[in-house]
Amino acid sequence: MSAIYRSEAGAEEIRRRYREALDDWPVPAEQVRVPTRQGETFVVVSGPQGAPPMVLLHGAGANATMWRDDVTTWTRRFRTYAVDLIGEPGLSAPSRPPLDSDAHALWLDDVLDGLGVTAASIVGTSLGGWVALDYAVRRPRRVTRLALLCPGGLGRQKTGWMVRALPLRLFGRRGLRRSARIATGLKSPQAGPVLDSLMLTFTEFKPRMERLPVFPDDTLRRLTVPVLVTVGGRDVMFDSAETARRVRRCVPHAVVNVLPEVGHAILGQAGSVSAFLSPEAAHGGDAGPFRGEIGGSPEAAPGDAGGAFTEEAAGAPAKEAGGA
Repeated sequence: MSAIYRSEAGAEEIRRRYREALDDWPVPAEQVRVPTRQGETFVVVSGPQGAPPMVLLHGAGANATMWRDDVTTWTRRFRTYAVDLIGEPGLSAPSRPPLDSDAHALWLDDVLDGLGVTAASIVGTSLGGWVALDYAVRRPRRVTRLALLCPGGLGRQKTGWMVRALPLRLFGRRGLRRSARIATGLKSPQAGPVLDSLMLTFTEFKPRMERLPVFPDDTLRRLTVPVLVTVGGRDVMFDSAETARRVRRCVPHAVVNVLPEVGHAILGQAGSVSAFLSPEAAHGGDAGPFRGEIGGSPEAAPGDAGGAFTEEAAGAPAKEAGGA
């Protein structure tokens, strides 16, 4: 049995649902497996060959399908690479190297090399935002632009929500759903499928237990690439106000959006991210507004909706990389 799952039966059920979701990927896609020093990494590749590359890094407790509601917009301008993070409930290796090391940067080197990507824009959410930021400061020449949604490693990681959420698990399915709502901030009836997916995942999946390392101010000041940071004002996982303050102070060229009524799960940002990362924006043209659209379609994003409920809480056959 894998060390990241509670049972083999549960692991297989999560993988089965994931493959079903991959079958419904909204645009033509290629599923690729890339050999790396941490084991095989699964990537969903979409969009026209020759378009600017965009690497997508999901949050903890999720997989590539959390981007399913966004790729239709992004593939109009980009070739997207939705990467399953190692050690998470996708189809990549279960390896979990130390976060306080260069291991994830070396792993991402292998992934990009295997895909034939020299440099790319990177979009990351929660844990994926931490990985993206870590890579940008360690490999500045390989990151052209950076879009971070509720990223870890900037604001204080909160634990108070656990006092409210964890006891609810004793009340069965209804308690689990309420716990998921607290962690994600998703309260609308349309969020039901996302919450159902979360409940299944965290019944069978063992999340990371360590806190995400915090980036020092001096490290953040080394960032020179264009940066977009979007946070939710009601995030119970990370201190969004502190995140916004630190980014504005240490990365003064960054665009910082605070969505006051949004929690940790930040959905519906495809348009603002695309506008910020587009070649037109890079060359000073009119790429549209950078402000996020708070709406979105939660039911269409079956992952963890941003890595919530995780870091501090307890398809078709793929082929080898080469023609991605």
